[in-house]
Amino acid sequence: MISFLLMFVFSGGEEGGGSPLDVNPGLIIWTVVTFIILLLILKRFAWKPILNSLSERENFIKESLEKADKTQKDTEKLIADNKANISKAEEEAQKVIEQSRELAEKLKSQILEESRLQAKKMITDAAAEIERKNAEAFNRLKNQVADIAVDAAEKILRENLDKDKQVKLVNKYLDDLKN
Repeated sequence: MISFLLMFVFSGGEEGGGSPLDVNPGLIIWTVVTFIILLLILKRFAWKPILNSLSERENFIKESLEKADKTQKDTEKLIADNKANISKAEEEAQKVIEQSRELAEKLKSQILEESRLQAKKMITDAAAEIERKNAEAFNRLKNQVADIAVDAAEKILRENLDKDKQVKLVNKYLDDLKN
């Protein structure tokens, strides 16, 4: 608009010609009036809906960004919680494995100790049984030897000796042998 006025002033206000650079003051006035009316109509009917639409779009974008930030923070928190839970589960698994190993070691030691004790008991019982059987066999043998000796002595000395004295004498002799 200013350029039109400047052109009008420099052209000397002459009319005529028909050159595109010639300025027509009537045309300038109607152009300005039309432009102002167009601005008022746009301000009245178009600016408010455009500004409202832009404002709504801006609010929608802000809300979307806030939701995205919140979702990202929630996701990061869930990831951190999951990592913590996984590490806790791994620690608990290691504890369970270690406890199982310790229990297995204890059971192994206990079974070995019980086996040793049972073997010792079996050896002791067997030795006692052998000792008892030896004593029993020795007593039987002693009695048989005593009987044989008494019978032999009785046959030899039947006429001169008393049987009770012979048994006492043989028993005494066997006791001396035993000692």
